[in-house]
Amino acid sequence: MAGQAIWASPAVKGRDAGQSERKRQGSDLPPRNPPPSRPRRQDGDAASRRPASPPDKPTGGQPGKRPGRTADRPGGRPGRERGEDWLYGRHAVAAALGNPRRRWRRLAVLAGQEQEAAALVAAARAERRGSADPIEVLDRAAFEARLPEGAVHQGWALQVEPLEPPDLDDVLRAIEVSAPEAAHRRAVLVMLDQVSDPHNVGAVLRSAAAFGAAAVIVAEHGAPPATGALAKAASGALDLVPLIRVVNLARALDRLKEAGFWICGLDEGAPAPLSALDLGARVVLVLGSEGGGLRRLVRDACDYLARLPTRPDMPSLNVSNAAAIALYELIRGQNSV
Repeated sequence: MAGQAIWASPAVKGRDAGQSERKRQGSDLPPRNPPPSRPRRQDGDAASRRPASPPDKPTGGQPGKRPGRTADRPGGRPGRERGEDWLYGRHAVAAALGNPRRRWRRLAVLAGQEQEAAALVAAARAERRGSADPIEVLDRAAFEARLPEGAVHQGWALQVEPLEPPDLDDVLRAIEVSAPEAAHRRAVLVMLDQVSDPHNVGAVLRSAAAFGAAAVIVAEHGAPPATGALAKAASGALDLVPLIRVVNLARALDRLKEAGFWICGLDEGAPAPLSALDLGARVVLVLGSEGGGLRRLVRDACDYLARLPTRPDMPSLNVSNAAAIALYELIRGQNSV
């Protein structure tokens, strides 16, 4: 599948949390989409407000489950694709076993991995389901029969139950609780618009974990499910960084503005590089798909657009590469301790 890319725009210097208006630098253009109704940002003020209504959540189905995730086949048998409930790859398996929010059933390994597998199971914080032997040692043919064709598994596979879907409000509360200890650090969220390749979403999660982003937000419809391919690309980050699904990205951005975040979309045609903007202490970085970029409603919800300093003959990057560079830029120079 072709790689995804990103997009970012106006050359404007943003304002700090305590300033009453944005500072313009290097351009006569006003800030794009300035939100006049948003309150003046004060330390600890805007981020503590709660909206009149909760953020977008899936509706229908059983409590705690999203509709349509486990469609049944005729006869009542659960409709599962090959390998759907298996995570694979050494890092993905280890991270899942170390995640207390996980529930798992069996760990399958190739011969020669038994000792390390036993140590991981003994130290697991994830909840075990089932009474059979937790570790299966399989030959290669039997092992690969349980996984999608071509899966790069490194001899490790873990049968799991889906993670409970994280909630945007839970992430915002966690940011609020950690604010005193992380006062010297910028709080960053990543939003992906129309990024459908599980390898790209997984790679963005990995960058988010590496650079300390608090969550990755995707649309409920159109984003890939959290299957083994996504978890393998995330290299364990799926169990470290919340992957939040919302019904409507633009409404979620409005919710984040109320929580004191400033929204910066990436657009390869923007006159201002990301490094020229002062985006304050709370930032949502929004990246779109290759070709289409950000959709109009998502773009219009951004306070700023910015670009990466790429060369004219290669202006765009794969979305996961762009996310890594942009996240580094947002935390560059900050104390990461």
